[in-house]
Amino acid sequence: MGAAGSSALGRLGLPASRLPAQPRPGWLAVTALGLAAVALGTVAWRRARSRRRRRLQQVGTVAQLWIYPVKSCKGVAVSAAECTALGLRCGHLRDRFWLVIKEDGHMVTARQEPRLVLVSITYEGDRLILRAPGMDQLVLPGKLPSSNKLHDCRLFGMDIKGRDCGDQAAKWFTSFLKTEAFRLVQFEDHMKGRSSKKIFSTLVPNYQVAYPDCSPIMLLSEASLVDLNTRLEKKLKMDQFRPSIVVTGCDAFEEDTWDELLIGNVEMKKVLACPRCILTTVDPDTGVIDRKEPLETLKSYRLCDPSEKQIYKSSPLFGVYYSVEKVGSLNVGDPVYRMVP
Repeated sequence: MGAAGSSALGRLGLPASRLPAQPRPGWLAVTALGLAAVALGTVAWRRARSRRRRRLQQVGTVAQLWIYPVKSCKGVAVSAAECTALGLRCGHLRDRFWLVIKEDGHMVTARQEPRLVLVSITYEGDRLILRAPGMDQLVLPGKLPSSNKLHDCRLFGMDIKGRDCGDQAAKWFTSFLKTEAFRLVQFEDHMKGRSSKKIFSTLVPNYQVAYPDCSPIMLLSEASLVDLNTRLEKKLKMDQFRPSIVVTGCDAFEEDTWDELLIGNVEMKKVLACPRCILTTVDPDTGVIDRKEPLETLKSYRLCDPSEKQIYKSSPLFGVYYSVEKVGSLNVGDPVYRMVP
């Protein structure tokens, strides 16, 4: 307010501080906010309408759900699971939230120590119970003391944290594997996962993972395994390929064509096909690594298209990696829908 206006108000006996504020162009801000809200609402409506317009085509049914708490150890079959952004969860069981490491922090998997596949896991309340041939059981708490050491771990050349599970767990794995000193670490929700943008050199959805190789979900159909077994002398079971979700009621390798899925209330988006490595040659019943089958047979008919060789190189493809676009619940028996534009 100018000096002249102030003096005029004084003459009327009204202090400037008590007078109504002069009109300001505030309506411009209100209008702008209103327009922005309308624009955002329009975008949201279009997205919702686009989602509603997508046709749901049932392509199968969930036959099995698997959680692998300790990387490379046996999986736990569950009838229902929460599907989080980091993978499947059932109570205190989290998928690949535990990892065996060397004392320098480098990961250890069944590629280096094939007998890891003989370690089985059950859970009682908030405790994990690990068993292995010739060993007393190891009981792990679901939540570790915050005073336990944090390790800097290395997975496939990438850094990630892990909280030490204590000396008893370290001695247990060291005694069982009998090759060198090992420790067990646990991932915690507040820790930063490994970014998909750093895992893959190609364009993929943006997400994070804890200790899985590449993605929070790997899906495989029963029909694909049946097809592979027709080509093998020794028939294999599904646990040799460690899927999170097993689908029945579809053709062999039909899952290769599923870009976006709705299962229960969970939405998933295809990341890439799953390139297979020497881990598939470890017998889950004996812990012996063959180094040949089923990898050689898969290479005879499941190599990528030449245009994708820079992504998959010479690895055969078996199963599909997915990211979780909308979290929710999964149950064995759920219909699997392909979301068709």
